[in-house]
Amino acid sequence: MRKTGLSLCLAASLLAGHPGIHAQPVGLPSMGAASAIELSPALERLLGQAIMEQGYQDPTYVADIDINQYLSALGQRLAVHAPQPLEQDITVFAVRDPAINAFALPGGYIGVNSGLVTATESESELASVLAHEISHVMQRHIARGLEQQSQGTGIMVASLVGALLAAMAGQGDLAMGVAAFGQAAAIDRQLGFSRGAEQEADRVGLQMMQQAGFDPRGMLEMFRRLMQASRLNEGVGGGYAATHPLSIQRLSDIENRLDRLPGAAVVSNPEYWFVRTRLALLQARDNATRQRLEQSLRSQAAQQQGARKAAALYGLALLAHAAGQPDQARKDLEQARALQPAPQIDVLAIQLAAAHGPGEALRVSEQAFARWPDSQGVAYERARALQQAGKSEDAVRLLQALVRRWPHVAEFQKMLALELDRTGHVTEAHEAMATYYELRGAVSTAVEHLQQARDHSRDFYAQSRIDVRIRALRERLDTQRTLLAPFKR
Repeated sequence: MRKTGLSLCLAASLLAGHPGIHAQPVGLPSMGAASAIELSPALERLLGQAIMEQGYQDPTYVADIDINQYLSALGQRLAVHAPQPLEQDITVFAVRDPAINAFALPGGYIGVNSGLVTATESESELASVLAHEISHVMQRHIARGLEQQSQGTGIMVASLVGALLAAMAGQGDLAMGVAAFGQAAAIDRQLGFSRGAEQEADRVGLQMMQQAGFDPRGMLEMFRRLMQASRLNEGVGGGYAATHPLSIQRLSDIENRLDRLPGAAVVSNPEYWFVRTRLALLQARDNATRQRLEQSLRSQAAQQQGARKAAALYGLALLAHAAGQPDQARKDLEQARALQPAPQIDVLAIQLAAAHGPGEALRVSEQAFARWPDSQGVAYERARALQQAGKSEDAVRLLQALVRRWPHVAEFQKMLALELDRTGHVTEAHEAMATYYELRGAVSTAVEHLQQARDHSRDFYAQSRIDVRIRALRERLDTQRTLLAPFKR
């Protein structure tokens, strides 16, 4: 992909090296009219998409459809209980980084480090972090911080705008592919939040957690865990405490609010343990770390019960599969399934079955897809099994059904595009690839694919349909340029 010199990396480096720029206190939780005019929800979303377009190329981005479905579903489960309407859709994604951190981007995007997920000891603890971040989104704290920066030197927003305008003009793509989320977290640190804003986010987060069926005491436990981690890592930059300053006052405020909350039944998703285990494996990049993780999983498999024990056995199966020990992996999986069935178990079962040939993968994937029709990870493996078995027409039909059901899942669009191209449907393949790039925020690239689709088609009605899409995307680009114009330096 082509690269542009005006990137978020530039924005972060300029901010870090400029002595006159400091973290701006947010102050009151609600935004004033002036900031709403300066940084509208539409522009905020556009800036978030700019960061994410770069972020998808970041080597630490976890491109695991199963993990991101779980995290986004968890975020959305909380968001529906926000005390006031959210102006941004919530999208949660994972970053492979052992640091205990999470960060919110403009436009409702929330990144969660693998290290934070693996540091939690319950789904309610993880939900407490997401609820807190969603509270910042609801109160538009991030938008206000960006707006304050633009009213000052404007370096941060100007760099973002420069990158966007260059990409829109066809002068390059935003994706740099180098440490995008590290730079995004650096920008998050530059914004900062006031003590009042943090306490307001705690209060709203507790309310959302309780109404969504989580244990609000998970926030207290997570807060204590974060404070302990902060003390252990004192003097080391970064971490959640850097962007969300911890204090005894906040801890006391949470405790006082919990005392006034009535008890409620807690509804937890057993998939939390499997996602947590999967992320622990993804962040274990060297042999020593993997060996320590294996010992920990064996200990959990021996000492724990229920879903947590099943997840430990699932982790051991993943390690056995990676080590080329399929028989041991199957043995561990069967023990895990007997304790707690989960779609993650069947995803690995399909991958193991593929070693015995496409026929076995087809059989296992068919059963798994019937068992877990709502799992994007299982659906993805089912489509792969059909492709590898040479059943292209069946694969296309399945993928077309999947993109209708989950139109915002870019991975299905890309898979459909490749399969359509393989079967000679070039026009439709370019249309699907255009949708993939549109979902990834690369609108100019999407227009290019639509133009190629039109050039390959000889059907008047298909050409007319494509023309409508091209016109709509070009109008979207014009709208984006209009939104960005006031910020251009």
